[in-house]
Amino acid sequence: MNKAPQKKKKTLQGTVVKTAMKDTATVVVSRYVKHEKYQKYMKINKKFLVHDAGNTAKVGDVVQIEATRPISKNKHFKIVG
Repeated sequence: MNKAPQKKKKTLQGTVVKTAMKDTATVVVSRYVKHEKYQKYMKINKKFLVHDAGNTAKVGDVVQIEATRPISKNKHFKIVG
């Protein structure tokens, strides 16, 4: 039986900004993007809802998040480390 090679899961690094929900944290991921027309670098921030089993993350922690199957309507990532 030949197994197909496993795809590498998408991992991102971000900062926890909110932990008010049960088993969920909000993580902000920042990245620099060069503007196509003006050639200026801009900082882009995006918030992700992340599964945090046991509410281990605290606000201000820098965490690695990994793509996973949909856990809820808006949660598609989990905290790795």
